Amino acid sequence: MMNKMTLSDTQIQIFENIFSFRNWRRKIGSENKLVGFVPTMGCLHEGHLSLIKQANQYCQIIVISIFVNPAQFAPSEDLDKYPRTLSDDLDKLSSLKCVDAVFLPKVEEIYPAGIPLEIEEQQGTFVEVKGKSHQMEGKTRPGFFRGVATVCTKLFNIVQPDNVFFGQKDAQQCVIIRNMIRDLHFPIEMHVGDIVREKDGLAMSSRNKYLTPEMRKVAITLHQSLIETKKAFENNNIKDRKNLLDPAFELIERVTKENEAQKLGFSIKLDYLSLADPDTLEEIDKIKEKGAILSGALYVGSTRLIDNILFNCKL
Repeated sequence: MMNKMTLSDTQIQIFENIFSFRNWRRKIGSENKLVGFVPTMGCLHEGHLSLIKQANQYCQIIVISIFVNPAQFAPSEDLDKYPRTLSDDLDKLSSLKCVDAVFLPKVEEIYPAGIPLEIEEQQGTFVEVKGKSHQMEGKTRPGFFRGVATVCTKLFNIVQPDNVFFGQKDAQQCVIIRNMIRDLHFPIEMHVGDIVREKDGLAMSSRNKYLTPEMRKVAITLHQSLIETKKAFENNNIKDRKNLLDPAFELIERVTKENEAQKLGFSIKLDYLSLADPDTLEEIDKIKEKGAILSGALYVGSTRLIDNILFNCKL
């Protein structure tokens, strides 16, 4: 099925199955225009929109996918309650006046063999990027990047973009997808957009919608802890792991204890802080010439927030 939505002078074509999208893509291919692709799970915010604006600088045709990918959720995670805001998303895309097509595939078409959340029950074809998926985020979410790599491979095959655009907030994901593009010989150029933040520094995320006003006040703790490390690096030229990360651990511990004392009804729990090599993603003891990725994850209540800062490197 293909629908057309017209708002003001903007026309976005909406495709709900692979067959209709490919028919359209085949016609676009004959026009020799560069196609830019931004894959999303919807619930769009300014971070997503910034990637689309970036894509518009490079490409003549812009394609967005909205697909909540079950393969990257564990059975214990929030697939069912993940925010789905399609009408609002389409309004935001239309307001940009540069999006040509939105791809809204169904789960049963993307995963024709089915997709139970338990990995051991899954059948079909899946993609893994070995050596880059087990650390950092992969420790807490061991099947996550398998799901990400698989759905991106499928979407790249369907959309056939010339350029793809991902956000720095998911730093490990960016490294994994870049390696996957190289290893599978996709004829695609990858671009990474800067993290877009709220006024107080909180990285924009679809999961921020889960935060109550009280939670929102302390959600900035992770970013503040990373800033403490950045100050130690830039102002005092500290490069060793312990002296870089200690101020961050101390800040998070202090805020956690203050929260417990106030008895606000939700917990704060650090998942991890990582100082990793930007190529191998292995933990390092000291920042050297090629820089490092400083990243972390923090639970505020049941909401898991991630953030990162790059030291002298690019993704």
